[in-house]
Amino acid sequence: MSGRLLLPFLLLAVASGAYGYDAAGARTISRRSFPNGFVFGTSSSSYQYEGGVKEGAKGPSIWDTFTHQHPGMHECLYGSLSGGINREGVNYYNNLINELLSKGVQPYVTIFHWDSPQALEDKYGGFLSPNIVNDFKDYAEVCFKEFGDRVKHWITFNQPSVFSSGGYDTGTKAPGRCSPWEGNCSAGDSGREPYIVGHHQLLAHAETVRLYKEKYQAVQNGKIGITLVSHWFLPFSRSKSDATAAKYSLAFMLGWFMDPLIRGDYPSSMKGLVGNRLPELTKEESKLVKGSFDFIGINYYTTNYANHAPPSNGLNASYSTDSQAKLTGVRNGVPLGPKAASPWLYIYPQGLRELLLYVKENYGNPTIYITENGVDEANNNTMPLQEALKDSTRIYYYHTHLLALLSAIRDGANVKGYFAWSLLDNFEWANGFTVRFGLHFVDYDDGCKRYPKKSAHWFKEFLKKSA
Repeated sequence: MSGRLLLPFLLLAVASGAYGYDAAGARTISRRSFPNGFVFGTSSSSYQYEGGVKEGAKGPSIWDTFTHQHPGMHECLYGSLSGGINREGVNYYNNLINELLSKGVQPYVTIFHWDSPQALEDKYGGFLSPNIVNDFKDYAEVCFKEFGDRVKHWITFNQPSVFSSGGYDTGTKAPGRCSPWEGNCSAGDSGREPYIVGHHQLLAHAETVRLYKEKYQAVQNGKIGITLVSHWFLPFSRSKSDATAAKYSLAFMLGWFMDPLIRGDYPSSMKGLVGNRLPELTKEESKLVKGSFDFIGINYYTTNYANHAPPSNGLNASYSTDSQAKLTGVRNGVPLGPKAASPWLYIYPQGLRELLLYVKENYGNPTIYITENGVDEANNNTMPLQEALKDSTRIYYYHTHLLALLSAIRDGANVKGYFAWSLLDNFEWANGFTVRFGLHFVDYDDGCKRYPKKSAHWFKEFLKKSA
C-alpha cells in the first residue's frame, strides 16, 4: 500500500526436547523443549524500523501525516496500481529478502502494518471506503509476483482491531479520527467508523487470500494468514456481570475477526450490543471470509481485569464503550502482575496459555503462530549504556511466557512458532521513542548504533542449549 512495502518477521529453525531444572531448582527451558519443526524468530515493522520518509519515489503514508513528517505534494495516483510500481521499493525488499535467505533466515512477511498511502486517504477515505479492497488486493499481488518465489509465509494484516480502534475510535493512531467527545482529533464517528474499517480489512484480507490460493499458492508453495491481537480477560469480581464483561471484552478484541474467519459471521454478542452500526456480512462475503487462512497469527502482551460498565448513551456510542466493560490491570490496589513501562502492560504469562487454549476449544484449534510477544522498559537517556543493556525483566517475561506457551502446546494448542517483539528498539507508535521493546539497544543519539541487551544473549543461549 505504500513505498515501505513491508518488513518481514525474521525466522530461525528449532528442534525438540524437554524441561530441565537449574541448580536452584527453577524450571529451565530451551528450544529443544518444543516440538520438532517449531520455529523461533523476532518480529519487526517497516514504519517503526526504517525511516526513509522521503526516500526514492515513496509517497507519504497516513503515519507520515499523523506524525507530521509529510514530505509535501505527491502524485495523486500514488498508492494504487494505476499509479505504477515503485521499483526502488521493490529492489529494496528484494535485496533484504535475498540477504536474509543467504544467512539462513526465512522471512514471514506482513503486507499491511498500518501505514496505508495518504493518497488513498485523500482520494476516497482509505479503509472507510470499499474501494480499498481492490487496491489492497492489487498491492498484495505485486508482493506475490515480486517476492513469492522466496517468501513462503504471508500475513495480510497486522492487528486489524487496533488499526480500527486506535485510528477511528480513540484517535491515538493514524489517521487519527474520532468523535468530538472522544478527544482532540479529526472529525469522525467512533460509534461506526471502527466497524466499517474492520469490515473492509476483513474483506480485503479474504479477497487477497482467494487471489493467492487461486493464482499463486500451487506454484509458489506458500501459506497465507492474518495476525490478530488479544489480551486475556479476567472478571474483576465473582459477579455474573463481570464475568459477562470479560466475555464481551474477548469478543470485541479477538472474536471481532476470529468469528468471521472461523464461522462466517461476527460474534452474536457484538451484533446484539452494536446493532446496525456493525456492518452485515452478505452470504457471499460470509462464504469468502470463512476459512480464508492457512494459519492465524496471535499477538499477546498482557491480561486485563474486566469490570461491568453500564451501556453508553446512544448518542455517544463508541467502540471503546460498546463492550460494556471497564478494563484495568489493578484490583483492590494490587497489580495483576509486574508492571512494564507502558501503562497498559502487566506481566501475566498464564494469560497466553489461557488465550491459546480458548482458541483451541472455541475455534477448532487452527494452526497458530505467536507473531508478537514482548515487554518494554522506559527510555532513560541518562542511564549509562552498560546499565541500559541489563534488561532482566525482559528475560523474566520471555522465560515465563515460553513456559506458558509450552504448557498450552502440551495441552493440545496447535502452535507452530514464536516471534519475540522486537529485534530492535523502535518507534513505538503514539509513544514515539519513550519506551524500548528491543532485544537490541538502539542509541538514537549516536547514529543508531546497536548493542545486544542481556535478553539477546539469553535468547542465543536458549536457542543453543541441548536441554
